[in-house]
Amino acid sequence: MSRLSGRIRIFARAVPRLALKPLRRRPAAPARILIAHHLLLGDTLLLTPLLAKLRAQYPHADIVLACPKPIVPLYAARPFDVTALPFDPRDLSTVQGVLRSGPYDLGIVAGDNRHSWLALGAGCRWIVAHAADVPAWKNWPVDEHIPYPSKPAAWADLATELVDGGPPRHYRTQDWPAPAASASLDERLTQRPYVVLHPGASTAVKRWPDARWREVADYVAGLGYMPVWSGGPGETDLIRRIDPDPEHPNLAGRLGLGELWHLFAGARAVVCPDTGVAHLGRLVGVPTIALFGPGNALIHGAGQYWSDVRFVPVTIADMPCRNEPFIFRREVPWVRRCDRNAETCVDWRGDHAACMGRLTVDSVCRALSDALGVS
Repeated sequence: MSRLSGRIRIFARAVPRLALKPLRRRPAAPARILIAHHLLLGDTLLLTPLLAKLRAQYPHADIVLACPKPIVPLYAARPFDVTALPFDPRDLSTVQGVLRSGPYDLGIVAGDNRHSWLALGAGCRWIVAHAADVPAWKNWPVDEHIPYPSKPAAWADLATELVDGGPPRHYRTQDWPAPAASASLDERLTQRPYVVLHPGASTAVKRWPDARWREVADYVAGLGYMPVWSGGPGETDLIRRIDPDPEHPNLAGRLGLGELWHLFAGARAVVCPDTGVAHLGRLVGVPTIALFGPGNALIHGAGQYWSDVRFVPVTIADMPCRNEPFIFRREVPWVRRCDRNAETCVDWRGDHAACMGRLTVDSVCRALSDALGVS
């Protein structure tokens, strides 16, 4: 099914309910809550403090998270007693599953406000979202528009402002029970302490030069740890190109998110770009060194919620071309990030963006040494 077909079904269910918007009232004690979104892995995991705050504010509520299908296994053990409901606009069964899961007393829209229509279609009686999304039609079902703060903050923290009350307590690893793994990991991982290196990223502009990953692998091996490579299904050849040494396990394309969780849980540290697995590292609690180029380490870093977890951003603080003041299509004065791709990057260097090229091997190895507690 096409994405358009899914949207048609959502709008067909939602539009008749829009006429009742003037009659809706804010619930005092919602018994059922839907979080509507279709974010990528990293942004989905950044909703964790929102889940924590909702559970603290409404301890007896039924909280449902619409969730991209590949991410659902991470929620199998029901962290914060939340139900993850698979949702993909291109999959009719998941669209209908969310639409039929209502009614809800409260709908919270994260990121793109187009999903306020999903919340309305699912029968949410009051819908809250961040203000000023464009175009305007995305906001029509929203009852309560929360402005972005005037001062810089991590997006994970400011997402909690969609709910009344103070911030949630800081994250503890026991808050998120480990998901099941459907396959065993490489037996070599039990023989030596290891460090996970994950070179892949969601976009080419977040990739670090291949040769530098090999230098970090050599550094890890020199410290007595085993370098272990991880990556998505399309990154097996990338890692073979970076490091053809068969003594270093290459698990790219072999692990679901459940297995990746357990790989991280057994690691002494993880090194990766600013991508979804960096946020997974924070959930697991493994020391994580994240390379930020076009992304903003303040906005997508640990923030207050994860401040007790070892997370080290390696970045250039004032990169001139990190100059776009937009987040989820909203113009926010204090935001400084870059959403360009390899074709539109203003300083592309053949195989990497200048912002990633300025991150040195020495800076990454120093951060890794600190995380491992070695001199």
